[in-house]
Amino acid sequence: MKFHRIYALSLRHLYVIRSSLPRILDLIYWPTIQIVLWGFISKFFATHSDFYNHTVGVILSAAILYDFLFRSSISFNMLFLEEIWSRNFTNLFVSPLKISEIITALTATALLRTLIGIIPAILLAAPFFGVSIFNLGPSLILLFLSLYLFGITLGLLVTSGLLRYGPAFENVAWSSLFLLAPLGCVYYPLSILPDWLQILAKGLPLVYIFEEVRSILLNNVVNYSNILSALILNLIYFTSAVGVFYLAFSGARKRGTLINVGE
Repeated sequence: MKFHRIYALSLRHLYVIRSSLPRILDLIYWPTIQIVLWGFISKFFATHSDFYNHTVGVILSAAILYDFLFRSSISFNMLFLEEIWSRNFTNLFVSPLKISEIITALTATALLRTLIGIIPAILLAAPFFGVSIFNLGPSLILLFLSLYLFGITLGLLVTSGLLRYGPAFENVAWSSLFLLAPLGCVYYPLSILPDWLQILAKGLPLVYIFEEVRSILLNNVVNYSNILSALILNLIYFTSAVGVFYLAFSGARKRGTLINVGE
């Protein structure tokens, strides 16, 4: 793996972002709207619900973390789709780029895209709603890491589908995370789900991440077993997703569909 090749591919996408004001505004606009919307919803529930002990920050903090997850997954997908839409995907393989270098470059650039969108939203939450995500303390770093790993994992699975089925698979890029959100227990505890769904939900790292968020904000207790469970599951899923991506790429190359992936 060569760093200069990873840097070159990342730089290409950064130039595209930097030179396009509409792209930058789009990155900032949606997270900000999401946070403002959930901020007012949080204030309503905090006023009318005893569960959150009149704490606005619980729902809004969960919304910020979920949006970070969503943006990381979508950013990875968008970087890959832009290669397809610009018909540049096959050109990448004229160069000596390796699959591992492409994955690394997209993963690193997706983080920057995510931060461009989420940081303004986080900064707005404090003056508008009196909520700071930093109230989660040092564990916030591990929570963000888990969410980012899961977002990239979903991105890898979606791009694997794009390699296998072509652009017709694009709709899954937008819906993949929404399909898992009900089981992720983002805004409600695991106990709300029926018993049989709880069994399925425990296989998702999201459950442990957001249970930990509520534990810290409501009870001021850090449960490192939740954080560790989320990280272990994420590493397993991420490794599996990388393997699936390699298989999808190999299959597309053998079938001769790789050159037509942008058609």
